[in-house]
Amino acid sequence: MMAHLAIFPILLPLIVGILLLALAQLPIMVQRWVAVASVLLQIGAAVALLSAVAGGDMLVYRLGDWPAPWGIVLVADRLAAWMVLITTLLALPALVFASGGVDAQGRHFHVLFQMQLFGLAGAFLTGDLFNLFVFFEILLIASYGLALHGGGAARTRAGLHYVVMNLAGSTAFLFAAGLIYAALGSLNLADLANKASTLAPDQLGLARAGGLLLLLVFGLKAALLPLHLWLPRAYANTSAPVAALFAIMTKVGIYAILRTHTLLFGNAAGELAQLFDPWLLPLALATIVIGTLGAMAADSLGKLAAYLVLVSVGTLLTGISVGTQGIAAALYYLPHSTFTAALMFLLADAIKRRRPKTGDRFVQSVDLPHHAVLGALFFAAAVAVAGLPPLSGFIGKFLILRATPEQPWVWVIILLGALMSVIALARAGSQLFLAATTAARAPKTAGTPAPSGAPLTATPRPVVTSFEAWELLSIGGLVCLILAMTVAAGPAVDFANATALQLANPALYISAVLTGQP
Repeated sequence: MMAHLAIFPILLPLIVGILLLALAQLPIMVQRWVAVASVLLQIGAAVALLSAVAGGDMLVYRLGDWPAPWGIVLVADRLAAWMVLITTLLALPALVFASGGVDAQGRHFHVLFQMQLFGLAGAFLTGDLFNLFVFFEILLIASYGLALHGGGAARTRAGLHYVVMNLAGSTAFLFAAGLIYAALGSLNLADLANKASTLAPDQLGLARAGGLLLLLVFGLKAALLPLHLWLPRAYANTSAPVAALFAIMTKVGIYAILRTHTLLFGNAAGELAQLFDPWLLPLALATIVIGTLGAMAADSLGKLAAYLVLVSVGTLLTGISVGTQGIAAALYYLPHSTFTAALMFLLADAIKRRRPKTGDRFVQSVDLPHHAVLGALFFAAAVAVAGLPPLSGFIGKFLILRATPEQPWVWVIILLGALMSVIALARAGSQLFLAATTAARAPKTAGTPAPSGAPLTATPRPVVTSFEAWELLSIGGLVCLILAMTVAAGPAVDFANATALQLANPALYISAVLTGQP
């Protein structure tokens, strides 16, 4: 069983997706229970996989028993298992929230959801550059369907932009893989890393071009400036549970950058060493700046959450670009930023459902049902997103700043970005909740004009509805994950440090894949 553990996170969603396609004619409730049970099983497999590699071992699975570098290989190390666990933990609250009715707004939602998880797990576990492209395409095709699920003009326009940009990125990926294969004669990641240090001088140009094209492709997937324009509209206009799941999508690009930066272009790569360094840190900091400015200008909570995803992308890549200590800090901050982004998207939808006329836009409106509870949840989410103490966001940003003691301008941009994020979140909270509180206390009668400073519309107050179980479970689950990251910060940081040290020694990966010796 242990020998096959590395393929379980890939096989499970694939099999369940096919099963759900066969069960498409059954009631939606049956599909929901099958999907939720599947994700719970996938979480168990991810926990088992992480436990198996936590001590430093690597699980290498050779499909068809073909030896590397000739066959397809899956590699589970600390980093891959960490990403798989984060993905499955995020998928559960997103799926529960979708079961409140979003999944019934179109066809095959649960099939697409499982195919998305299939592609994500494959991208994190593959040890081959071409199969990384294949899994990218699987998760992207599924994401196209999810992004457009439910229809609507705004969603279709944003989804079309998202599709076109990623199709261009996929084309560039093929060119990058071709250039690297032409220079090094392989696409197995371990074999590429093994050959990089002995590359012939006449092949250096091809290899550099292919590597920089990979950075371009992965930067597009991660929404790194200037390739970020697709993200705010796509995330803000899709349904809330899909946007919550998409919080891990940018992390696929970040994972690919981290994997290639440390394995293919690390210190042992000879002339190709540190190929990404001149580009990574400046673009990461610029992404923080543009994300923060977008957050300040956002006119709705969904758009604010989307721009804050950009801020987190820049923060993570800043940590990755400053060395092993920064990588460890980024690996701790990564699940925090993923869970908080998902929480913001789900909260935006919960608010939108209770303000049918103004939605989650930052305008005064009639009384917001349960504004005290929603306001408290928003406050907790805002503290987490902005990186304020005592939650895990503060710990993660502190660790990233500590990793850059000789670069004060990095401190300035990160801290100013955090301050401006606080201002943007405070503005959002005051518009959404203080106005709702005022409206709740202001006596109104039918046909009486609203007093000065009241809502922009004379629409009657929406009916106060109780929280649904699926809302409480999904939003509460994400809050619990953030609290768990805070309470278990010590073990989580220790694991992140161990993972960063493992990445800093690519010989371990190369030996495990090519010789079978960890």
